[in-house]
Order: sequence, then structure tokens, then C-alpha cells
Amino acid sequence: MPKIKRSGLPDTITMRHDDHFVDFLSARVSGPRIRMVPLGKIDPNPQQARSELGNMDDLMASIKSKGVLEPILVRPKNDRYEIIAGERRYVASKRVGLKEIPAIEMIVKDNEAMELALIENLQRKDLDVFEEADGLNVLVEIYGYNHAQLADKIGKARSTITEIVNVARIPKKLREVCREAQITSRSTLIEIAKQEKQSDMERLIHEITQRGLRREDTRELSKKLKGKTKTSKPFVFTYAPKPNDEYHLRIEFKKHTVSREEVIQVLEEIISRLQSKP
Repeated sequence: MPKIKRSGLPDTITMRHDDHFVDFLSARVSGPRIRMVPLGKIDPNPQQARSELGNMDDLMASIKSKGVLEPILVRPKNDRYEIIAGERRYVASKRVGLKEIPAIEMIVKDNEAMELALIENLQRKDLDVFEEADGLNVLVEIYGYNHAQLADKIGKARSTITEIVNVARIPKKLREVCREAQITSRSTLIEIAKQEKQSDMERLIHEITQRGLRREDTRELSKKLKGKTKTSKPFVFTYAPKPNDEYHLRIEFKKHTVSREEVIQVLEEIISRLQSKP
């Protein structure tokens, strides 16, 4: 008996989707109204959280080959349409010469449009920490959201929201320094943002880049700059085999905590240098 060829996924596998975003959309519209909208009638959102669109070569190639597979989100505004989410798809479509784009039209207020844009970008992981912080800060400063409300809407812990929003305190000048030094870790940026003075932020960034501080060392230095810990003494390694020996070894490190492996590495380096000398 010939085998019957079946298409689609096996019965044991189901499609996955992001329930949080789907629920968020369905709660605001009775049903998605997808339509083709002329690109000339669409305007970008002036409060878009994303500051850079990034490289769009792959997206443009995909749209040129297969079209726009996922509609953008728009809302009517002054006889035109304003983008809620999907600005990269919109720009890429214009660049490849399309005249219209599939869009889901939604009737939402300014704050709801901001929510939707943030949620979509966060779930796509399209925002860096600064963009995420600025976006959440807009909802706090302009639309009056508290951190508990944002935590519920974004799907993060309230304490996490507070820490991320705090990152928006870092001045633009220092943000560029962080980017150039490739300081992108959220936990590190949060420690920098905890400093009350800009001079302390600068000092912490300098120490991180010059000394290659790890997370634990960054956190300790951050507390020290805020005055929460006492000044730590440098770590000192001493070695004296016997009380009456003619020597003892003392190595003072710049850091206040040093691992056993780091001590061994320094000792090996000293021996290597001594052996290389005539």
C-alpha cells in the first residue's frame, strides 16, 4: 500500500506564538482590519523608541523577493496614517520601490500606540538598553504611568522596570562613550545609572574600560562611589615558608579581591621574566 504524503506539522507539534502580544492586540480591537495602504500616506511615529534602523539589506532582499509577509501597525491621523510598529518594514518597502504595504489599522490613543510599539520592539529584541529605557521613560514622564503599571503591560518585574527606566538618566555624551567601549550589558549600565553625579558615572565607566571589571567588581565599585561601602584595601598576597627563613614574599594587587588562579598567573609571569634576563 503506497504511503500517503501529508503536509503540515506532525500531530505532536503545535505552532508557537507570543501569547502576550497577541492578547494585547486582541484586547484592543474586535478583529484585525488588514488593508493595503499607500506608502505615500504613511508617516513615521515621532516618538519611536528605536533611534537607529540598523542594516536593512537582508530585509530589503526578502521584501523584494517575497513581499511584506507581516503587516505593519498603523493608526489614522489627520487623513493620513501614523506607524505604531513596523518602521523598518515601511522604510525597506520604500527603498525597494513598493507603492503600498499591508497594514493593520487600529484606533488607539497616543499612550496605547506607545505601548504597542514598545511591546513589539521588545519582543523582537530590536531595542538596545538605552532605547528601551527612553521608551519606558516617555510613558512615565509624558503619559503618567507608574512602574507597577508598566511592569504589568510589558511583562517584567516592577523592580526591573525601575532599574531600566533609571538608565535613561545617563547623559547622551556618556552613552556614546559606553557604546564606543562596547559597554552594552544591562546590569553594567544599571550600575552606571545608579550614580547621582555625572562625574561618578564617568569615573565608573573609566574604571570598567581601563581595568576590565567584571560584574561583581563593577557592583562593588558602584557601591563605593555612592558611599555605601567603606574604602577597600588592596589585596595583599604574602608567603613565608618558615618563621626563621631569610625571606618572605609580598605581592600587592590594585584590586581588593583576587582569585587563587590570578595569584598563580602573576607568580608565573614573574618567574618567566626573571628567567628571560641574562
